[in-house]
This record gives sequence, structure tokens and C-alpha cells, in this order.
Amino acid sequence: MRSQPESTLLAVIDIQERLARVVPGCDAVVERTVRLARAAELLGVRRVLTEQYPQGLGPSLPSVAACMPPAEEKRAFSAAGCGCLAIEPGSGVASVVLAGLETHICILQTALDLLARGIVVFVAADAVASRCAMDHEIALRRLESSGAVVTTSESLLFEWCRGADHERFREVRGLITGG
Repeated sequence: MRSQPESTLLAVIDIQERLARVVPGCDAVVERTVRLARAAELLGVRRVLTEQYPQGLGPSLPSVAACMPPAEEKRAFSAAGCGCLAIEPGSGVASVVLAGLETHICILQTALDLLARGIVVFVAADAVASRCAMDHEIALRRLESSGAVVTTSESLLFEWCRGADHERFREVRGLITGG
């Protein structure tokens, strides 16, 4: 099972100011999410950004918002349950890559709703986090046992390119190496 750029949607969930402040290791999550978002843009992967109750949690972090389409506001924990990820039959979307906050709440509930609809879900484990390490770890185990593919952001980038002969490979590799 592979993520294909032409049939994948990258969903960046709730990387907002007030949440980011209280999630340990959030800087690394943001870095990897931005890398995914930039590669998705280069490779034509569709993208969605959500914000959970921005009046209370603040807007998306500027570095994330800068490389994503405008955010869609949500109040439900599941981005799939509130219409932010309304994937219509015939849309060509067969899989969704999830990144963002928090693994055990919005990532988990979004993934479970997508899986129930027959959508393949990839969770970039290094681009998701929770305030509590145990919540994060248990959520990743639950996601995997529910049928989600738990992987890493770098793995997804190379999977999207398929090989070093891809026309955008050098640019994508530059996102990883910083060059």
C-alpha cells in the first residue's frame, strides 16, 4: 500500500498557537509538517489545513499557514466528521496523510472516520504529537490496529517521488537535507 501524489490529500490538523505552546517537541512536528506541505505543493498533492476553534486556540502557526491553503475552521474533533475533509466519490482521493495536533484526539478521530469511509489513512508519526507522551503512543498503536498506516514524513516524501529520476526529486531532497 503506497501513497500516490495524484490520489492523496495532505490534511494538516490544528497546529495552532495555543496548542503548540503546550505540546512537547512541537518544533520538530512543525518542521516535519512544513516539509510535508512544501513537498505536497511541489508534487501536486492536494492539501487541507484545519483550525479547531481558533477563537480559543488561536490561528495556525505562521510557518504552517504560509505553505498551506487558507484554514478551514472546525468545532468537531474529527476533520472528516465536520466536512473539512468532505471527500466526494469521484474526487480521485483514495488516501489521506495526516499531520498535526493532537494525536489522541483530532488525528485519531479524523483517521477513524476516514477509515470507516474506506479511505486509506497514512499517519506521519513524526509530524503528529500530543501533550502527553502516553496519549501519543497509545493513539499511534490504536491507529495502526484500526488499519491506518503509521509511517514517517521522510518515508512519504520518497514514496511520493518513487525514485531519484522523478523530475522534482532534487527539490524534494533539498527539503530533507536543507540544500
